[in-house]
Amino acid sequence: MVTPAVLAELVRSSAVQVLTSRGLDPAALPETVTIERPRNPDHGDYATNLALQVAKKVGMQPREFAQALAEQVAGDDGVASAEVAGPGFLNFRLAADAQGEQVRQVLSAGERYGTGDALTGRKINLEFVSANPTGPIHLGGTRWAAVGDALGRILAAQGADVTREYYFNDAGAQIDRFVRSLIAAAKGEPAPEDGYAGAYISDIAAEVLRQEPSALSQPEAERHETFRRIGVDLMFAEIKKSLHEFGTDFDVFFHEDSLHASGAVAGAVEELKAKGTLYEADGAWWLRSTEFGDDKDRVVIKSDGNPAYIAGDIAYLQDKIGRGFDLCIYMLGADHHGYIARLKAAAAAMGHDPAVVEVLIGQLVNLVSGGKPVRMSKRAGTVITMEDLVEAVGVDAARYELTRYSVDSSIDIDLDLLRKHSDENPVYYVQYAHARLASLQRNAADLGLKPDAGVDLGLLTLPQEGDLIRTIGEFPTIVRRAAELREPHRVARYLESLAGAFHKFYAVAPVLPKGDAEATPLTFARLALCEAARQVFANGLALLGVSAPERM
Repeated sequence: MVTPAVLAELVRSSAVQVLTSRGLDPAALPETVTIERPRNPDHGDYATNLALQVAKKVGMQPREFAQALAEQVAGDDGVASAEVAGPGFLNFRLAADAQGEQVRQVLSAGERYGTGDALTGRKINLEFVSANPTGPIHLGGTRWAAVGDALGRILAAQGADVTREYYFNDAGAQIDRFVRSLIAAAKGEPAPEDGYAGAYISDIAAEVLRQEPSALSQPEAERHETFRRIGVDLMFAEIKKSLHEFGTDFDVFFHEDSLHASGAVAGAVEELKAKGTLYEADGAWWLRSTEFGDDKDRVVIKSDGNPAYIAGDIAYLQDKIGRGFDLCIYMLGADHHGYIARLKAAAAAMGHDPAVVEVLIGQLVNLVSGGKPVRMSKRAGTVITMEDLVEAVGVDAARYELTRYSVDSSIDIDLDLLRKHSDENPVYYVQYAHARLASLQRNAADLGLKPDAGVDLGLLTLPQEGDLIRTIGEFPTIVRRAAELREPHRVARYLESLAGAFHKFYAVAPVLPKGDAEATPLTFARLALCEAARQVFANGLALLGVSAPERM
């Protein structure tokens, strides 16, 4: 079987032989040879620019090195031809039987196809969403719910031990504003100027009174605590329910308030003082964060003696590292760019490698319908929420659309497009390909057709068959790169290219016999190819947390 990884190793070992046979040092070769698919299939199945990369370093002309490499590689049974092109590119065509073995590998691996061990031994804390418990999850948090969950699945598929964590911000001024908003609603008064509005506030206030009928008659401090305790619990229960229904569940819900109550914040501050990384100025305590790459020093303890927000961040990071995580990934909103240097500086100040911290910043999400922005929420009264999006297009379409873009880019979600049952709708396009393949297998079973282990995959010689096989073969590399770069959108975009390759194949390659025609060895080879494609669709959609329907 010749996969891109196998071909890369073959090319590298052949390059070593070419150089050593000429008395040249193979140390100039890269550790991993880059193998790519040419944009023009007429140029071959795969290509490499290795000769252009290293020829001059070893004292050879690129075309001379490429020609010697071509002669060496062409001797392998799995390579039908190796040809030099342009200034020193090397194009390969694979033997059909060797290429077809890729299909057998997928069928053998099943649900495990695409998994790897690149991150085996890594213990990763993946913190995402972490929306304040003061209202329903807005679109930014919804994006993180989709992307974060998909990233967790992808990291785990590469062998990482992943803990999905939600940081529950139940301390600070925003909770006070939330509580004052609930009390105002319970009294039938307008929301405070800096408070929260929307039907959900009235609903929660009514439920607080149902549970504690005397709440409004309590002394002010007691009343505030009653509305805080019950109201925050009710809001967070709603958030958890929404996330679960969206297909996103967490291993840990960490309460910010626990860091203060347990003394973890005070302990972290004292530790920093002992290390000399805090200094006192203007009545406040400052972190020497500029010494660790930040753009300015940060106040940790304010002049009134209260901890600044970063104090909790420092204690929280220390807690994560104390739990044994060697990588802490934070997925934060578009207004949190300053946190990157800040958190890394905090890690360094505590004596840790700043590489233990990784911050992903997600950009804004906008909804469009009828060519116009959608801005009003039915329930929240202001920003669009997770429930609004799911009600409009469903969980699968919402998750897929939110995941198919790099988090670095702002996105406009066209609700009208996502409601269409056509190839214009990306999630429908991919899911329909899986459903069509599942239908094909059902129809084959009705005819009593099922490929056995000895099917002749060398019969798959059409260009469209080769293209589909090579696209299938890219899946493990796509998943590994998505994990390395923290980019789940690579999987979504890959599935769309796989759907394109499948539809092109299906248009020219009849799979099942028609009428009274008998099944042939080619029938069974194509059935095996179709089942391999179906498996990859299922595996890829599972990594995105999107269903793979068998009927549509």
